[in-house]
Amino acid sequence: MPNPPKAVTYEAPRTIKKMLFTTWALLDTLSPDLRAQAHIPDLADPRREDWDFIPKPDRTGVPLSKLVGHQRTLAQTLLKSGLSLRGYSQVLSVMATENILRELEVVDREFGVIAGEFRDPDAYWFTFFGRPAFEDTWGWRVIGHHLSLNFTIVGQTQLTVTPLAMGAMPIPAGVLDPLGRPGRMALDLLHSFSPDLRTQAVIHDVAPADFVTRQVPRVGAEEWPDPVDLGIVGYTTTEEDRRKLRFVRSAPSGISGADLNGSELAAVRDLLLHYIETGPEEITRQYRNQVLAEDPAKLHFAWAGGTEADTAHYYRISTADLLVEADNAVAAGQHVHTVWRDLNNDLGHDLLLDHYSRHGHHGEHLDRRLISNRATADSPLRTQAWYPPQVYVRPER
Repeated sequence: MPNPPKAVTYEAPRTIKKMLFTTWALLDTLSPDLRAQAHIPDLADPRREDWDFIPKPDRTGVPLSKLVGHQRTLAQTLLKSGLSLRGYSQVLSVMATENILRELEVVDREFGVIAGEFRDPDAYWFTFFGRPAFEDTWGWRVIGHHLSLNFTIVGQTQLTVTPLAMGAMPIPAGVLDPLGRPGRMALDLLHSFSPDLRTQAVIHDVAPADFVTRQVPRVGAEEWPDPVDLGIVGYTTTEEDRRKLRFVRSAPSGISGADLNGSELAAVRDLLLHYIETGPEEITRQYRNQVLAEDPAKLHFAWAGGTEADTAHYYRISTADLLVEADNAVAAGQHVHTVWRDLNNDLGHDLLLDHYSRHGHHGEHLDRRLISNRATADSPLRTQAWYPPQVYVRPER
């Protein structure tokens, strides 16, 4: 019997400290108007839950294009603080690919001069939610076309980094190929299966138009894909397609890790970890240990659509706690969207609920610093909140 996987604690003190100090430095350089655009004081603001990376005219935050000189350096330092070196290089490649798209679309879509406004490597917005401070709960985000990075800091002790979504088009874009490697890994994996195993893995011959879980702030017990990809004409799916493609958290479709041999299981785990390890090492090390120790029966790999690179295709990998989706359906396999999600803690969900249940939505530490320590039973220093919080461990489902 394998050892039970250790619970992910989400503790990342070094990463959180760097995020906090860099955020302070960046905000302090902004003019009052730009700071007001960048900072949304309420962590519960519903705009934080809109992590969709399609082009939109109403983004929150301040784009890179508004930053100058050292502000841009600070923005890049903050961006790197939430990513591994490989993840950071992928993000930079996603941004740079907007230059390629601009030049292609001048011809292909007859965008003319407006392509320079629509495809802009500086059109990535930084937004800060809540109160970035010691012991506080806050978050920040970087979002734009084909990129959505979402970070939540709980009590200045725990960090979540999902949903983490990237896209790419075309594939490759010259030497830029931010998502080419995992795509090739997935195809090699599928082709390595025996015919019987491939039959188990392929859940449908039609790929969804986009993520099966869409862009919901938290994955529910059962999610169905939309029949179309917003803004993309010409690719639609039927109700029967949607039913076959649905994700049921308690009973994931596809092939179970328990049915794979050692090398096949290792290949599926490597593909899953390739996505996870775009995040900061303090967090991804915990996920890696959990993935490698988890019962293989809880790991599932599912494929849909064509089985070659130049066809519309989709795959996903799920565990009891994690989900990766990669959809390459439109443009004949030349337009991929990917996301990895923590099924319990996207946008800090369960961690925030636990934190609020013990400390309230605004905490008590600031009040304690400002109220005299009266030697009475109702002293603020005698409340349960005075004691150090326990590490939150997700209850068994």
